[in-house]
Amino acid sequence: MKFRISPVWWPLLGITSPILVPLLLVKNKRFRKAQVEAARMNEERIEKAGHIELPEVDFLELDVLVEWKVKKGFMGDAGVSYLFRTESGSMLYDVGHGPSNPALLHNAKELNFNLEKINALTISHLHKDHMGGLEAAKKKTVLFPKELMSSTIKPCFLPDESKAEGFREELIKAPRVLTCGIASTGPLARSLFTFGHTEEQALVVKLKNKGLAVFTGCGHPTIEVILKMVRKISDEPIYAIGGGLHFPIGEGRGNRAGVQFQTIFGTGKPPWEKVSIDDLNRTIDAINKVNPQKVYLSAHDSSDFALDHFEKNLKAATHVLKAGESYSI
Repeated sequence: MKFRISPVWWPLLGITSPILVPLLLVKNKRFRKAQVEAARMNEERIEKAGHIELPEVDFLELDVLVEWKVKKGFMGDAGVSYLFRTESGSMLYDVGHGPSNPALLHNAKELNFNLEKINALTISHLHKDHMGGLEAAKKKTVLFPKELMSSTIKPCFLPDESKAEGFREELIKAPRVLTCGIASTGPLARSLFTFGHTEEQALVVKLKNKGLAVFTGCGHPTIEVILKMVRKISDEPIYAIGGGLHFPIGEGRGNRAGVQFQTIFGTGKPPWEKVSIDDLNRTIDAINKVNPQKVYLSAHDSSDFALDHFEKNLKAATHVLKAGESYSI
């Protein structure tokens, strides 16, 4: 798609512009103030954070339940759901679009997965593609396919106030160990133009004789901020980085009716600004600076152009995650 908005919609935009433009300018003014506040919050949280005694795990394995790219026989979706396994148990990280999209249920059945097999669920942030769909986001309630639910109540670790249907909610307020040898960075903030104030937590695992594995949902706070927090809670070397990094450059996922929704509304920036190659290069520099051996990229929120640029310019062995695949981290 050459244009972010098809020319078919241009007459309507022209007609509504006398209303839209003033509203967007007011929103932009509030957005700029909120950006400053989110940055202040992150600085304060990182400053307060102390060293955490991370348990050392012998292995970390990742089964991808939901992703944009897929292994043959699996369904793709512009969302994320990752199953992490250590010798101490397993944790599900995010639930994609949950029951509102068939991908999670289909792929879970293909992988013989249900919630009986996990110790806990962790939600990275409260956006529809991570917490169970549009209804889940509207209700601020994590939703999961009933066919996969457990007969016992499992904990759900949340980065912000929310309900989690069928789970025991636990709000994470600061860096801490969760379960199965997996820790959270605690919530880190980002002000997004369309979606407002967003709190996101990343996962941190200390691998024996290797170092730290760090996984994000979307990486909204930016990988630079996330890694600053990781460095405060542990001085172990960064061994692996994975998950979403949010670079819909050129074209996004899930385009509909001639509109590239992700490149307009999903960048965190005002709709008249684009995520740039300079933004991408800054993230690549930040990752290369900590010198991980492995990087696992999510395609759910980054374009093929961005993924290709990552693979060409990252020093680490780089993999694009696929639903249905298993990875030994």
